Amino acid sequence: MPFLHFCALLPVDLPLAVQFTSPGPMLVDWGPFSIRWYGFLIASAVLIGVTLAQWLANRRGINPDLLSDLALWLVIAAIPSARLYYVAFQWQEYAQHPDQIIAIWKGGIAIHGAILGGLLASLLFARLRRISFWQLADLVAPSLILGQAIGRWGNFFNSEAFGRPTDLPWKLYIPLERRPAGYEGFEYFHPTFLYESLWNVMVFSVLIALFFWGLKAKSRLKIGTLFLVYLVAYSCGRLWIEGLRTDSLMLGPLRIAQVVSLTQIAIGLLGLIWLYVLHRPLPDIAAPSEPQTSDSSQPSNRMP
Repeated sequence: MPFLHFCALLPVDLPLAVQFTSPGPMLVDWGPFSIRWYGFLIASAVLIGVTLAQWLANRRGINPDLLSDLALWLVIAAIPSARLYYVAFQWQEYAQHPDQIIAIWKGGIAIHGAILGGLLASLLFARLRRISFWQLADLVAPSLILGQAIGRWGNFFNSEAFGRPTDLPWKLYIPLERRPAGYEGFEYFHPTFLYESLWNVMVFSVLIALFFWGLKAKSRLKIGTLFLVYLVAYSCGRLWIEGLRTDSLMLGPLRIAQVVSLTQIAIGLLGLIWLYVLHRPLPDIAAPSEPQTSDSSQPSNRMP
C-alpha cells in the first residue's frame, strides 16, 4: 500500500487531506536476510545522535571522544531498559509468551525506560571519568530528542502506538488485525506517532537555538539548562499526546507515561528555578570543564 494517500475533500475546509498508510514493518525482506524499519530507524537515530553530540561537544570545546564513549554506555543501558520497562507493564501478555520478551525488533520499547537507563549509565560514566554529569546531559539532550523524533516513525511502520478513532483530514489507517479490542469497526485513527515526532522536532529546534544563543550571548546558559528544558518541553507534549493513545501502559487507572511526564515537568521546573531564581549550581559529580581556549583557567557553572 502506498506510504501516503492524497485526496481532495468535497466539501472541505482544507483543500487537501492526508491519509497515512503503513507499507508494513519490513524494510528489506530477501529470504533469510531481512531488515525491519523499526530496527533501522533506531540504528539511524543512534548514529545521527552520536554525530550531533560530538559536533556540539566540539563547538563547546570539549573532547568529542567523550561523547562517542558515552554513546556505547547509553546504547547498552538504554535499549534493554526501554524493553524491560515496557515488558514490566505488559507482563500478563509476556508471561504467556516469554520467548517474545527479547523480540525488540517487533517493537515495544518505552522511551521513559530508555531515559531512566540512560541517566543511570550517564551518572556512572561521569563518576568514573570524573566529569560533569550536567555538562554531558546538555550535550546529549538535543541528540536524544532528535532520536525520539526519528524513532517514532517506527511505530508508524509497525502500525502501533496510535490514537483514538478520528475522521480528521490527517488520519492513520490501521489494518483490522492491528486494531485494539472494541475498535474493530474503525479504520482511521489519530497518527500520534506523527504528533509526537513533530513536537520533538520543535523541541529539538528550541534546544539547538538555545545552545547557539548561549555560544554568542554575553549572559551564558548555566550548566544543566538544556537538559532541564528538554525534560519540561518534551514532557508537556507527551502529556497531551498520551491522552489520545489507545495502548497506554497503565498502572491501575493511571497512564504511566502521563504520571512520569508530570514528574519530569516538576523536576525540570524546580531545576530551572534552582539555577535562575536561587542562582545556585546544580549538584554535580565534578566541576564542569571550561572550553579549551587559552584564556580559560577556572571552572565555571555556565555553558556557552
